[in-house]
Amino acid sequence: MADHDALNRVESALAAAGLHDRITTFDDDVPTAAVAATQLGCPVGAIANSLVFRAGDEPVLVLASGAHRVDTVKAAAHLGVPRLSRADAEFVLAATGQRVGGCAPVGHATPLRTLVDADLAAYERVWAGAGIVHAMFWTTHDELLALTGGPSVDVGVQTD
Repeated sequence: MADHDALNRVESALAAAGLHDRITTFDDDVPTAAVAATQLGCPVGAIANSLVFRAGDEPVLVLASGAHRVDTVKAAAHLGVPRLSRADAEFVLAATGQRVGGCAPVGHATPLRTLVDADLAAYERVWAGAGIVHAMFWTTHDELLALTGGPSVDVGVQTD
């Protein structure tokens, strides 16, 4: 029931933004960017992972390209906080109403401060979780900015 509600909240948030018929459901879970990319036939970098971090007791959301890891030092600097730590599953569920592996950029009980990975702009279409582990929705980098109110910033780990 909670998962069904999470999917409905995402669908409602998308509809409120004028984005209809965007959700795709799968027979199996798509809990990772690699699995999702395989199922969708797209590059792994076009997957927008919705990652919840803790800035002290505040939940923050980083929408990161599936092609790299988040540099938490960079992300913390963009948010103006001293440090970010990975949130556990209970914290994510309490903050978003969605389970780890299916988190969406929208449809949360309370909007989260969000950063959107600038690398997602390289893709005409990006895919994000739809609130449950076996659904995703397509969107664009610019739509993610509008949906979340987050800035487009560099959050990827340096590969020098």
